[in-house]
Parts: sequence; structure tokens; C-alpha cells
Amino acid sequence: MTVRQLRYFIVLAEELNYHRAAARLFISQPALSNAIKQLENQFGVALFERSTREVHLTDIGRSWLPEARNAIDHVDAAVDHLSTLSGGRRSRLRLGYLIGTGADMVFELVRGFEAAHPDIAVDPVEYDFADPTAGLADGRSSIGLIRPPVELPRLRSLVVDSETWVACLWRDHPLAERGEVRIGELLDDPIVAAPESAGIWRDHWLAMDARNVPPTVAAVANTYEAEITCVARGLGISFTTASSARLYDRPGVVYVPIVDRPPSRAALAWIPENLPYAGDLFLRHVRRQRGRWSDTHAAR
Repeated sequence: MTVRQLRYFIVLAEELNYHRAAARLFISQPALSNAIKQLENQFGVALFERSTREVHLTDIGRSWLPEARNAIDHVDAAVDHLSTLSGGRRSRLRLGYLIGTGADMVFELVRGFEAAHPDIAVDPVEYDFADPTAGLADGRSSIGLIRPPVELPRLRSLVVDSETWVACLWRDHPLAERGEVRIGELLDDPIVAAPESAGIWRDHWLAMDARNVPPTVAAVANTYEAEITCVARGLGISFTTASSARLYDRPGVVYVPIVDRPPSRAALAWIPENLPYAGDLFLRHVRRQRGRWSDTHAAR
């Protein structure tokens, strides 16, 4: 049995879909299918039940999955440690962050961590609204700086910031000169939405919990720049946070605080079984620097 087969088994067990698992692993579906069959044949067991439409773990596969994840975690930690001991190259940590979320904070944390751990390099990667998990969902990121809620099983998070909601309005909007607004005053306006792939995060920023009827979606945007362009054209409004209003202050739009929405939180998030040794060091560093922060079991 190879480490590659273990990784293939884990990804397919998480996706339960050969197409998505193969795309995540950057291999073809037949290659993935053959690797899984070889693994099963080696031990004379069935790890998955397959039909034309669905894939499920067998009882054996379900029982073995935690052990397989634990084995891969140990392999990754050993490789990271050997890299550190050899001095031949720095260990690397993939940190995804959602566009507009704690942008200043990201680089403050990265600089502080790399100064404390010069043997580890952090690779920050920005993600747009299409993936509010910032790469956690498909394993491209070991840690994500996100703005909950997102829907991922086994997610853990560390809240690092809290902000107020603001409405992004076009310059001539009837409420543009107000000092503050309530969410109910804005629900009849057409709105610029995130892509449907954003799931419950999209619903959250459409304020679906405050609505009795679905909103009129005027446009779909993957980035703040695209969103603001739509708002400036008068296509619709959008909801965002106070920090985004500072970062994306553009001609043609006005930001007005919304006084009756719960705060929006930014959080470092991770899936424990996917967290490498360098990621654990990163979180320890953050906790030491920001002692007031505490873990939660899910980013909500």
C-alpha cells in the first residue's frame, strides 16, 4: 500500500463522488477508480459501495477512515520535521483568506509568525466569494481566514475580529445620506449576490433570515470590485462589513451602517485531521499573541 493510495481513499471518502475527488486530486476518474480497486484487491475488502448514481463507504471503509487520516497526518508531520532538521528547505504552510477579510491582519500574522519561526514559510492565497471556505473545502488550504458561516463538517475556528454590517448603496439611493439604517428598510431593494456555490454564506449576506420572501437578485459578483461596480451602476445594493467599506471606498458608492444586524466575525478556521504540524504552530503563535481569542467548534 502506498501513501498515494491512502490520500486517494481519504479524498474519495470525503467527496463520495469520483468526479469531484478526481478533480481535487488532479487525476482522471479512471486513474482514481483503478487506484481504489487495487487498494481493495490488495486486502480483499470493499471500502466503497458503488452504484450508477451514488458512492458510499462500507462499514470497513468508515471504520478505517480515521486511521488513514491519522497515518497521513503523521507522514506529513514527519516530512515537515525532516525538512526543518535538514535545513535544505523551509516547511510551508498554506493560509487561504477570503477576499476583503482581515487583509491587514493576514500579513501582520504572517510576518509575526515567520519572524518567530524562520524555518516555516507561510503562503497566503486569496479566495473570492465563490469559495468562502478559503480553500478548506477542497484541501488546498491548511488554515483559512474566513467570515462565517460556512458549511464544513468537523470545522474548528478561532474568532479573531468582529465588525458591524454596512449597506453599500449607489450614490443617489434614497437612503444614501442617512447616518444609519435598519435592515428592514433595505429588503425591497434588488441586491448583488455572491455565486450560488457560496451556499449558506451567500444566504447569510442576502440577509435571508430577515426576509419573508426571496430577494430580487440584480447581479452576481465574485469579488468586491465587481460587486461595487454593479452597485455604482444602480443595479442593486449589497451588504458588507465596516472594514470592507474602508478598503473598497470608491466613487459612486456610499456605505451606511446597519444598526440591527448581529456582528460579523472573522475567524481562523481549520479541520483538525487536515492540520499539519506547521499549522498547529501557527495557531499556537496566534493564541499567544492574541490571548483574548478562544476556539469554537464550528464557524457559525
